[in-house]
Amino acid sequence: MTVRTTRRAVLAAATMMAAAVAATACGSPQDTASGGGDGAAPVKVGLVYSQSGALASYGKQYIEGFRAGLDFATDGTGKVDGRTIEVTEVDDAGDPAKAVSAAKDLIGKGHKILAGSTASGVALQVAPIAAQNKVLFISGPAATDAVTGANRYTFRSGRQSYQDVVTAKSFIGDPAGKKVVVFAQDGAFGDANEAAVKAVIGGAGATVSSVRAPASATDFTPFASQITAAKPDLLFVAWAGTTAPAMWQTLDQQGVLTSTTVVTGLDIRASWATFGAAGTKISFLSHYFDGASDTEAAKAAKAKVQGGTLDLFHPDGFAAAQMVVRAVAEGGDDVEKMVTALEGWSFDGVKGKMTIRKEDHALLQPMYQASLAGSGTAFTATAQKSLTGDESAPPVVAMKG
Repeated sequence: MTVRTTRRAVLAAATMMAAAVAATACGSPQDTASGGGDGAAPVKVGLVYSQSGALASYGKQYIEGFRAGLDFATDGTGKVDGRTIEVTEVDDAGDPAKAVSAAKDLIGKGHKILAGSTASGVALQVAPIAAQNKVLFISGPAATDAVTGANRYTFRSGRQSYQDVVTAKSFIGDPAGKKVVVFAQDGAFGDANEAAVKAVIGGAGATVSSVRAPASATDFTPFASQITAAKPDLLFVAWAGTTAPAMWQTLDQQGVLTSTTVVTGLDIRASWATFGAAGTKISFLSHYFDGASDTEAAKAAKAKVQGGTLDLFHPDGFAAAQMVVRAVAEGGDDVEKMVTALEGWSFDGVKGKMTIRKEDHALLQPMYQASLAGSGTAFTATAQKSLTGDESAPPVVAMKG
C-alpha cells in the first residue's frame, strides 16, 4: 500500500463532468454488455500484472477480482454482444522492463486493451506505450498520482495516493493550526509520503515536520522519543518492510499510541498481524477491506473469490473488468470510442458509486476510516466512516497527452 500512517492524519480535497447522458448515467454494468460489437471475433484483452515478485499477493487479488467482475458484468457469459472476451495474462514480476516488453508484444498480436499494473513503476512505463500505440490502458492497484492525467488512453481501476492522504486528513477535521509529524523510513517511499502530507495537510494550514529512520534501523526507541517530544496532534506513519512489527511494538511501549492520534494505511489482511497489540490503538485509512461495503457487486465478488473473503485489491480487478465491458460494448474495436465511453462514466462497483472523471481520468470512489478489533491473526476490521468519491477526490490535473 502506498501510505501507512498514525493517529491524527490530515489532508484536503472535483467535480465530475459527463461526455454524454449515456456516459454519465449511473447504472448496472450489465446494462453495457451489448452493442458496439464487431462480428463474432473475440475481443483480445491483455493483463500484465505481478504474478510473482514482491507484489504477487496484490496481483493475486487483482486477477481474482477481474475474473469475478467479468462474470458479473457479462451476466456469466464472458461475452459482450456475442463476442468472447479473450484474456491473456502475462507476469511482469513488478519489473517495468518486463511489463513494457509484454505490452509491446500484446499490442503486436492485436490487443487493443491492456490492463493490470500492480506496481506504480510499471504503470508509469506502460502508460506512454498505450498512448504511442493508441490502445486502451486500464492501470490496476498502482497508486501513484502520476497515472491520473498521464494521457487520454490511460485510465485507472484503483485508488491513488492523494485519496489515501485525504482520508487520513478526515481523522482530525480542520487541520489549521494543528501539528502533524510524519514518521517514515529514509528513501523514496518516505519522501513521497512526507511530500504528500505537506502538500495536502500542510497546504490546509497544519504545521508538518518529520521523523525519519534509516531503512536498516532495528531500535526505534530514539525515534519514539523524538515523536513524543514533538507533541503532534497527528502522527502519520508511512512504513513498509519486515521491521514493521518491532516499530509498532516500540511506539506502543513508549506510549506514543496513547498520547496522540496515530493514522496509518490498512494493507492486505495478511499484514494485519504485524500490528500486534498496537492494532486496536491505531486509526486506519483504508482503500478496502471485507465488509467495508454491502453492494451487489461486493456480494457477487465474495461469491467468486477464493475463500469468500474480499481484500484490499479485489475491487481494483473487479472495476477493471467492468470498464473493459463498458469499453467494448460502446466502442467495439474503435479505441477512440472506447475512451469516449469511459470518460465521465459512473458505475456501481464493489465499493459503491465509481465515477471516471472526464478531465483527467481520476477514478472517484468511496474511501474508508477503519479500526481493528481482536488481536493477531484474529483481527477484524470495521468501517468507522465512509468518504464519498467527491469528498476524497484529488484535484483536477491537466491531461499530459
